[in-house]
Amino acid sequence: MKSLIDPVVALAEEAGRAILKVYATDFDVQSKDDDSPLTQADLASNRCIVAGLKVLTPEIPIISEEFGLPEFDVRGRWDRYWLIDPLDGTKEFVNRNGEFTVNIALIDHQEPVFGVVHVPVQQKTYIGCEGVGAERRDGDGSKKPIRVSGVSRSPVRVVGSRSHRGASLDAYLRNLGKYDMVPMGSSLKFCVIAEGGADLYPRLGLTSEWDTAAAQAVVEQAGGKVVTLDGRPMKYNTKVDILNPHFFVIGPSDKDWLALLPDSE
Repeated sequence: MKSLIDPVVALAEEAGRAILKVYATDFDVQSKDDDSPLTQADLASNRCIVAGLKVLTPEIPIISEEFGLPEFDVRGRWDRYWLIDPLDGTKEFVNRNGEFTVNIALIDHQEPVFGVVHVPVQQKTYIGCEGVGAERRDGDGSKKPIRVSGVSRSPVRVVGSRSHRGASLDAYLRNLGKYDMVPMGSSLKFCVIAEGGADLYPRLGLTSEWDTAAAQAVVEQAGGKVVTLDGRPMKYNTKVDILNPHFFVIGPSDKDWLALLPDSE
């Protein structure tokens, strides 16, 4: 997989430039069937990534948020496939706060083994590759290995969704004790944990598999964990729908974070 890193990073950066071209305009916002927003930036990024992956690895199928989802009796037989979110954080894009990403993941036997998360506005790219590790590349060409924090801080540094928050999360945070909550959009939350900038991201709400796969690869290759509420690693392409269960992204493992869940969870 090491040979895929540079060409996939280049694809993500190209998609990021296509997104920023739209970002600089007075763009229109449409609504999908589920009422989530859709812009020309999502579509331009999708075209770029899909075309590039088909040239790079024509034998590997692709699942994208902007495609129709293949039937499970077809994709359930895939051992390996690309899973992409061409623009994760469209709400952040529409609100122009810069907290949106390009997510490209390679899934192998239900596990994300390679992931690239590009942040167009920040010109940063996070990479996690099994057998290689995790790193951040900046717009000036510099590369830096990244690692989750070894010990949690006090107060605990928690990242959470800027667009989604509910009673279950509030109940968990009450059990957590002293904490600093930093709201943040898109898969950036995973990346901040992967480079040691936060300790924990409890996600007690709905997400889809393309929202998390690339960033999960980054966190796991940086020494962190992405686990469901039973403590097991989050898997992909195991069922008909593509919704994730509730999960925790954990940097330092010096506390039993799941033990603090309210009994209802």
